[in-house]
Amino acid sequence: MPYPIILLVLFAALLHASWNALLRGGADRLWSMTVMCLAVAIASGGVAVFLDPPAPASWFYVVLSAVLHVGYNLFLVRSYKVGDLGQTYPISRGSSPVLITLGAAVFAGESVSASSLLGIALVSGGIISLAFRGRRLAVPSLPYALGTGCFIAAYSVTDGIGARLSGAPMAYTVWMCALWGVLMPAVYIGLRGPKSLFNLRPGFFTAFAGGLVSLLAYGIIIYAMAGAPMGAVSALRETSVLFAALIGYFFLGETLTVRKVLACVVIATGTILIG
Repeated sequence: MPYPIILLVLFAALLHASWNALLRGGADRLWSMTVMCLAVAIASGGVAVFLDPPAPASWFYVVLSAVLHVGYNLFLVRSYKVGDLGQTYPISRGSSPVLITLGAAVFAGESVSASSLLGIALVSGGIISLAFRGRRLAVPSLPYALGTGCFIAAYSVTDGIGARLSGAPMAYTVWMCALWGVLMPAVYIGLRGPKSLFNLRPGFFTAFAGGLVSLLAYGIIIYAMAGAPMGAVSALRETSVLFAALIGYFFLGETLTVRKVLACVVIATGTILIG
């Protein structure tokens, strides 16, 4: 994988960990996530009008990915309701690179080198190990965290294929994100009503800014997947757990143990092998 792509993906990982920490620290995470999606919709729609639409062959993937992203949002919010950032985030992110590699092989015909496969395994294993306490994987939100990982894998493979078919990864990204950004508020209104969503409250502008950060982070990932193996890009992206561990320690009062440091070394080794 070219080093400029590696650096871009690592930057996206930092952005991704930042907005997840913002979401985890919020009082009403469903509301915060929906406000973030509103920001995504507005920004994406504003950019989309200046771009030609993606190729017709990619529109099925645009719609499918938008729906999968809504499912991801709901599972992520639910997993953070009872789980720490330092546990929930590693499970959801660590389970996805292997699933994406398998999905890309089945649905996109991708093959990955032996060193990259080893790197993906190390990254995933190191990430998941961050969720253990002693020898136990004691995570109250485990089903939702794993479900989140499945949604990540599903929309990542969908977007990898769609971006390649689109002929214009940036156009694909903004059209998909605009649709996703509209669907999530619609789901929220169905659950709680419009008054709850549009009632300006503390944290609105922070969540709105978080949405813009998340859009930039995922736009970088789609750009990378359009020209590089999906599993390798995903594994590099999931090094965001390193940033999440540090953010959790410095800003959310979570612990940073020897196990976490060793897991970070394993993840860094896997990243080098992928590169």
